[in-house]
Amino acid sequence: MNGAVRSVVVLAGGISHERDVSLRSGRRVADSLAGHGIQVELRDPDASLFAYLRERRPDVVWPALHGASGEDGALRGLLEFAGIPFVGSRSEAARLAWDKPTGKTLARRAGVSTPPSIALPRDAFRELSATSVLEAIADELPVPVVVKPARGGSAQGVTIVSDAADLPRAMVDAYTYGDVALLEQKIVGTEIAIGIIDSGDGPVALPAIEIVPRSGVYSFEARYNAGETRFFVPARLTEDVAARASAEAVAVHRALGMRHLSRVDMIVDAAGTPWFLEANVLPGLTETSLLPQALEAAGHDLGWVYSALAEAALRESLAS
Repeated sequence: MNGAVRSVVVLAGGISHERDVSLRSGRRVADSLAGHGIQVELRDPDASLFAYLRERRPDVVWPALHGASGEDGALRGLLEFAGIPFVGSRSEAARLAWDKPTGKTLARRAGVSTPPSIALPRDAFRELSATSVLEAIADELPVPVVVKPARGGSAQGVTIVSDAADLPRAMVDAYTYGDVALLEQKIVGTEIAIGIIDSGDGPVALPAIEIVPRSGVYSFEARYNAGETRFFVPARLTEDVAARASAEAVAVHRALGMRHLSRVDMIVDAAGTPWFLEANVLPGLTETSLLPQALEAAGHDLGWVYSALAEAALRESLAS
């Protein structure tokens, strides 16, 4: 690092369902950067944001906005248009990762296994008769299945369905968070998350984290309430399987065009095959989140890594 980044504005909060998580992530990032000697301002975006950024002219912006307000690519596109350096994936990659069916398609094209699934818009579900649609799907996608919003994070609107009679309710829950639901074959195995960091020398996979929720389901509560989930870092995988999962996580990161940081979620089945579930353009960065745990397990100081990512964002902006 050359110390070029002196000031960072961390954006946190927003109006998505994940506002509280975003505020926690933003505070943790701000504290880590400040502890590394960088002047940090934590700001909740509002109508005056871009006027404020033009006046304040920070070296770098760090969007810590979870949910649509920070991960669907819209804000990132505006930052790009305004020529403001920011940490994280650019707008195009954010749009690809935000849409889970698209992410799965690109992962599959990159040679990474992903569970069979179907994306079902709300209008089609209504117009074609919910009962007949689910009956048609059941033959090709038998329970257990995971039903979730096609866009979104933090396991909101996600249901594991073991009885076909529960599918309609699960679909309604998913549609509460978006207009498209994703029905995905449930893979039984070890749930892992692999963080990816790239401060300029290419993406590097952090140690895989094995996730063991006490309830058996990695729900919103299990993610953000301390003690609800046990984590094993590194994951309890054989060396060969861990290496394969890491390589495939990096392949997904590259296939989606992500930069700086990401998290790839997978299930490893009994045969040792990693199955890609989704990629997160903005991993949670709270005190219970997975990417910070992986960084610490790898022996990295959070302040140093986050500062290095800010340096990379500024360096890439100056070079473009």
